[in-house]
Amino acid sequence: MKRNFYIIFTLLAVLLITACGSEKGIKNGDRLAAIMEYSDAAKEYKKAYRKISAKERAKRAEVAWKMAECYRKSNSPTYAVGAYQNAVRYGYPDSMALFHLAGAQLEKGDYKVAQKNYEAFLELAPEHRMAQVGLQSAIQSAEWKKNPSRYIVKKAKELNGQRSDYCPAYVGEDTTMIITTSTRKDATGDIVSGITGQEYADLFLTKRDEKGKWTKTERIDGEVNSEYEDGACAFTSDGKTMYFTRCVNDEEYPRFAAIYKSNRSDATWGKAEPVQISRDSLTAYAHPAVSPDGEWLYFTSNMAGGEGGLDLWRMYIGRIKAKEGVIENLGDCINTEGDEQFPAFGPMGELFFSSDGYPGMGGLDIFFAEQENDSVWNINNLGAPINSNGDDFGITFAPGLYRGYFSSNRGDARGWDHIYSFFLPETAHFLHGWIYEKDGYELPDGLIYLVGDDGTNKSFGVMNDGSYRVRVTPGVEYVMLGTCKGYLNVMHELKTELVEGLHEYQRDFALPSVTHPVRVDNIFYEFGKATLTEESYASLDELKELLEQNPNITIELSAHCDFRGSASYNEKLSQARAESAVAYLVEQGIEKERMTPVGYGEDKPKVVSKKMTEKYTFLKEGDVLSEEFINAIDNEEQREICHQINRRTEFRVLRTTYKLYE
Repeated sequence: MKRNFYIIFTLLAVLLITACGSEKGIKNGDRLAAIMEYSDAAKEYKKAYRKISAKERAKRAEVAWKMAECYRKSNSPTYAVGAYQNAVRYGYPDSMALFHLAGAQLEKGDYKVAQKNYEAFLELAPEHRMAQVGLQSAIQSAEWKKNPSRYIVKKAKELNGQRSDYCPAYVGEDTTMIITTSTRKDATGDIVSGITGQEYADLFLTKRDEKGKWTKTERIDGEVNSEYEDGACAFTSDGKTMYFTRCVNDEEYPRFAAIYKSNRSDATWGKAEPVQISRDSLTAYAHPAVSPDGEWLYFTSNMAGGEGGLDLWRMYIGRIKAKEGVIENLGDCINTEGDEQFPAFGPMGELFFSSDGYPGMGGLDIFFAEQENDSVWNINNLGAPINSNGDDFGITFAPGLYRGYFSSNRGDARGWDHIYSFFLPETAHFLHGWIYEKDGYELPDGLIYLVGDDGTNKSFGVMNDGSYRVRVTPGVEYVMLGTCKGYLNVMHELKTELVEGLHEYQRDFALPSVTHPVRVDNIFYEFGKATLTEESYASLDELKELLEQNPNITIELSAHCDFRGSASYNEKLSQARAESAVAYLVEQGIEKERMTPVGYGEDKPKVVSKKMTEKYTFLKEGDVLSEEFINAIDNEEQREICHQINRRTEFRVLRTTYKLYE
């Protein structure tokens, strides 16, 4: 009896001690979480969780939930997955545990499992927009990985240390200097952040030497780095003013990130002063970026009036006194109920940012916004390989180029960030071709006019061989006019494709002479008749376009026969054929007064040009394909070729001033 009493007493004591131990851990965790020391809070919750009996399902579920939330907020998705799974397993009543479990699985790249849990959550909350976004992300991420963009991404050994390195930034337009945020050992402070579980970060400088090689990364000189967290900087275009984020800690109260400003004198940064955005001490302001025109300071904040979570805002810092300090939210065309962070600007002034509020590959993805008008923006995910299932953020571009660096914690089980380089292989579209005389040779005096719907309006000459090559812009509609003195103008149209990479387009300009007859190829009539065959319409349509492009010319349109048959028959047949061709052109809208049909029969045999001798080597330049000449040829096949050459339709310009002075 006495022995049993001692056993029961001992068991009660153990249970009491365990219960007291778990309560203390929970209390410590709650206190640390209240001041946003999430990493430290997670450790306390973990200790408490281990001391709670599996039979206390509700309590285990609650502590697992708190622990999972701290892991999520301290950017530790691997640990968050396990904690959320325990919360769900032990029946945590809030279905948001399932939602955040799916999000953590998405960030780990477990897309199929994440999809399953998003679908389960949406059965409970079908209108939840962020769950809909998450489900779409889980479904399409695998496809993004299969079909990456043309960006080339590599880990930047020259900028990374042994710990976290992130948010690289070129110092204005100077591509020889990059300032990064780093928790490497020689940072100023030696306190471990209770939020991230890492030592506080400082700003570090890396330079290129005279040979273009990156030198050793060192802490920047001046009064910027402090004992607290300093980083995520941005610069004015001249590189003389830096804005950056500072996070001050407090053991008693939560302290929110703030933006500071420092000016550079030579190579040294001056004392950092806080940028006064508002007097709200319970609002975070972080991740500054200066607009390309220097007029606005863009930043991330959770201040009131946003769309939810962290939003992108901007404050006027330009020279107009009346606008000084004006603050604007970028609106729901960009901001979501998720988090929008790390604004930056591309080579053409495009807005880039990171977000988890749009379909992505997990965690934060990098997006860019194209502005259609004052109220409409198109948001585009950069896709793989720039984005991953981890957090991808803090992009910076070398001035004027689609290359630079960004940050990511992809593939790091500790959640540490590293810097990656990227560049986009050149997209170059070229238009090339030749200007030459129709039925003749190149025209080195030719001139081409090029007009595009993007505002392009220029002219350029050609090479000695009549060739040209000019760069054009993807996705633009162009009109080109080929010209040369003594020749008719020829117009072409071109719509360039909106595709990446190297692409070539060809447009040749065969200019008809103003002074010599020009053959119209592929005009055919029914045998012994003046009726045009369908094969003739394409060539006559080209002649119609030429007349439309040269509205001040009149022409003689002539038909010719070979000498077989009587002269009177051939003359009547050729006249009828010329009139038939003119009638077709009139039907197509060409004024009848601009065309004179003439049938020459066999009276004007073709005179061989130099160009013709390249094709017909048995002929010489200047040969006249008369009846006497052809009959003197022994080869029957060659005689037939001469007959075919004589059977032709031609036009010659009569006037170049039609209605010019009306």
